[in-house]
Amino acid sequence: MGYIASTTGEFRNYKRLADRAIAVLDDPAFFAAPGPETNSVAIIVKHIAGNLRSRWTDFLTTDGEKPDRDREGEFELRAEDTRAALLAAWESGWSRVFQTLGSLTDEDLGRIVQVRWEPHTVLEAVQRQLGHAAYHCGQIVLLARHYAGDAWAPLTIPRGESAAFNEKAKRAAALREGSVA
Repeated sequence: MGYIASTTGEFRNYKRLADRAIAVLDDPAFFAAPGPETNSVAIIVKHIAGNLRSRWTDFLTTDGEKPDRDREGEFELRAEDTRAALLAAWESGWSRVFQTLGSLTDEDLGRIVQVRWEPHTVLEAVQRQLGHAAYHCGQIVLLARHYAGDAWAPLTIPRGESAAFNEKAKRAAALREGSVA
């Protein structure tokens, strides 16, 4: 598997975790901020949507910081920022990620693109975006876990179930290899 395919899988995994976390939140929790200088899930969704739209639109041919991006406005909720509108922008941003990654080849990795008027190889720009998305998706999961309280269901391996998970993965690997474990 090449870098682009592997990285696309990682982006999909982070989006899937964030989507599952967002799905457990009711509207009050989606819009709630834990403190005055902290972001709600709604704000993080709005910021990621704006960032992804800017960075992944015309990725190879224009600067990743588009002139019409209002980054500061991404951290303010306005009347039009309903949950539905924010999630539509979120989906649109992620769609641009996957569409762009689907158009790239591993041969493109050395090409130069601009991000905030600085040259980056495609590899560097993609890595930068993967780190940024992972960071904010993790924040979404943490906030969702906080607001869900006892109703939270783990999104990955539940506590106390690592050994069973590993044993199941080991058996699956042995079956793929044709041996019996």
